[in-house]
Formats: sequence, structure tokens, C-alpha cells
Amino acid sequence: MKEKNHHSATGAAEPLQQSATEAILESISDGVFTVDKSWKITSFNRAAEDITGIPRKEALGRQCCEVFRSSMCETGCALEKTIKTGKPIINRSGFIINSEGSRIPISVSTAVLRNEKGKVIGGAETFRDLSEVEGLRKELEGRFRMGDLVSRSPLMEAIFEIMPAVAESPSTVLILGETGTGKELAAKTIHSLSLRADEPFVAVNCGALPDTLLESELFGYKAGAFTGAVKDKPGRFSLAGKGTIFLDEIGEISQAMQVRLLRILQEKTFEPLGSVKSERLEARIIAATNKNMEKLVDDKVFRQDLYYRINVVRMEIPPLRKRKEDIALLVDNFIKKFNRLQNRRVPGMDSQALSLLMAHDWPGNIRELENAVERAFILCGDNEISLKHLPPEITGIGHLSKGQDIRSVRQDLEARAISEAIERNNYNRQAAARELGIHKSTLFRKIKEYGIQLPEQDGRYRR
Repeated sequence: MKEKNHHSATGAAEPLQQSATEAILESISDGVFTVDKSWKITSFNRAAEDITGIPRKEALGRQCCEVFRSSMCETGCALEKTIKTGKPIINRSGFIINSEGSRIPISVSTAVLRNEKGKVIGGAETFRDLSEVEGLRKELEGRFRMGDLVSRSPLMEAIFEIMPAVAESPSTVLILGETGTGKELAAKTIHSLSLRADEPFVAVNCGALPDTLLESELFGYKAGAFTGAVKDKPGRFSLAGKGTIFLDEIGEISQAMQVRLLRILQEKTFEPLGSVKSERLEARIIAATNKNMEKLVDDKVFRQDLYYRINVVRMEIPPLRKRKEDIALLVDNFIKKFNRLQNRRVPGMDSQALSLLMAHDWPGNIRELENAVERAFILCGDNEISLKHLPPEITGIGHLSKGQDIRSVRQDLEARAISEAIERNNYNRQAAARELGIHKSTLFRKIKEYGIQLPEQDGRYRR
């Protein structure tokens, strides 16, 4: 009798348990569905309806690939892999196409379904709508990215703010900045944001060519213009068409070439060598230099009237040492770029290596940083980039003073990086830790370890 009562109680518990499970599945915000071994949907919760826009009654009994139209259905189905291997997959990214034809970014997790005897009878998948997360990511990226330029520095944000207006204007632009700051990248960004984006972008390094070669390179020539000119050759002004011509290192050109360039800017026409007919200049001119143009004008090295012609819109790219808060962002960007180009999966750079990069003065600016990251990328395999992968000129390992060891050099550089980051963030230790890519408790420990002196109140408080 007792045994009979026991079975009766168990039987009553099973529907109660099933009802509770269904109530839980209906209340959660993640979509959940299950399939049998023939990939037909056997359950479909309320959130799955909301995310896909497909009613439950239409989903049940259909093949899951017909319902979801996911990026993973054709190749790399997470649920199929889980059912085959028995191993769950957690938070794999992908997308589905909803009932309105919109692409919805999702993350999926999968598990095997077994009966009471342990036999596989199908699979279960949960999926989370990442539309809001993706929207926030794009919003943040928009704040920190302009074309191929990335930055979170206030100095660069000021440039990002004016760049769309500069791009819309047909005026000549002068970009100033040290070697390696990204002047050509800024010029390409202006071009890509402009109405000329579908037209050519033509770059000329004026400092790399002697006058005679630069003249024929810019203006082109007609057959017979000089010995060896057997046929017509269009110059860069002509090749640029209605696009943009970028004159890099314009501060290097001779006085004679300055006169010719001034005439082109004034009259918007040019003559190929050996030609008696002028051609119209339709391209926009963007010039750049790492020289102090005012000093060149004062020293009578650069013509004042030409300087006024090219200095209509002026943009100055700050050196990397003045925007060190961008180093972590740039490193991440370079690693993603090299992963894509070389089909690798380097996960990133550890905090100790990043701290040393923050301590370096970067005389070669972003170009030097990219070269350092590329070298480290080559050496690290598929592991995280660490201190041992960085160039010796940055780690200081190849330049030890007498009595120094590697450990002391690293500690000195790390202490300096921490001090500079804290000062840059107005002594806000949490913001400094975020910039350095380390946890705030790790930063507090290192502040104590290195004896770094701080004010009583950090940058979160007004004084």
C-alpha cells in the first residue's frame, strides 16, 4: 500500500515539475528551442517567438534551419556539433534572419537532450538577442573611429568632430604632424568621407623625388618632351581626375616647384611637359608635412603666398606621446588586422607588455607602434603577446646599464607607465587601471610595491 502511495506521489510530481519547467522557460528573456534527431522543432518558448517574429505554432514541427535562417545553418551548426560530440557550446556568435528579413546578431549555447535511459533524443539551444549590445558597440566605435583612424584621445576627438565638414568642403587641406602620426591615413579618411570617395586617391611623396622627376611625375609629359620620352605619360594631377591628390612632405619641394604649384592652385590648370595646351585640375589637393611651416616661411625657404594657398583648412595630428590613452586601442586594432591578414587567432596582449608600451616615448609614433606589434605578433604563435615578444629597444633588455638586470629595467618602465597613466587620468586610479588594461586591485598593489606617491583624493572628486 505504501508502495502504491509512493508511485502515486511520484506520478503527481512529474506533471508539476514539467509545468514548473515550462513556466521558467516562458519567463526568461533568452530564446529556447529543442529539436528531435530529425532536426524538427519540438518546443519553442515565448522569447524565441519575440526574437524571430515567428509564432510557436508555425515553428513547431518544422526544420530548425527553415525557421532561423542562421549564419551557422549552412556551415558550422553549433547544435549539430554538440549532438555529434556530446559537448556543449557556450556563447558562439552568429546571426539569424527574422520574419521581417532583418539580420539579428545573437549568441548561442547548446546542449544534448537525453531520455531517462541516457539515449540521445535531440538537442536544445538557447539564443540571446545582441541587437542592443551591437548597437552600443557601434555607437562606441563611432565615437572612437573615423574611417581607419581610431582614437579615444580628446585631441583626436576634436579632429573627428571637424573631419566630416572638412570632407564635404572642396577647399585645400594642410595636415601637420610628426613622421608616423598617420597624416596619409587622415587624408584617406577625408577622401573616403567626401563626395569624391568613388574617385581616385593619388598620393605623391614630394620629398622622395628630385625636382626633374617630381615635375614629370606630377604634370606628366608628351612624347618627345625630352630624351627617352617615346610616348605620352599622364601625370598624377591627371590620374587623380575628380578625386584627391595627396602631396606628402610638401615642405621639401624647391622654390622653383613652389612657383609652379602656386600657379596651379591659383588657375586650377596645369601643363604636361612638352605640351602647349593646358589641362584643367579637377582634383582636390590635400598637402602634408612634418616641418614647421611658419619657420620655413620666416626663413624664406617656403613661399608665403603658397603657404596661404595650402593652409585654407589646417589639421594637426598629435604625436602618440600626447595621446597615450590610444595605445591599448591601437594595439587591439593592429592585432585584429594582423589576425585577419594572416588567418591567425592571437588573443591580445598581456597587461605587463601593454604597460611597457605605455612607458615608451614613441619617437616613430603610430608607425613605430605598429611595427613593434607586428614583430611581437610574428613571434608569439597563437599565444597572448607578452613581454618577451616585444622589441629590445622597448623592453630595454638589449641596453642594460652596468649593475642592472632585466627585472629592474622592467620594473622601472612599469612604474613609469603607471605614474604617467595615473597623472593623465587626473589621479583617477580606476580610469588609469582601465587605460592600462589591468584590474584596479592590481594597480593598487603595484602603486604600493613601487612606492608611487598619490594625492589624498583621486580624480573622481572635485577639489
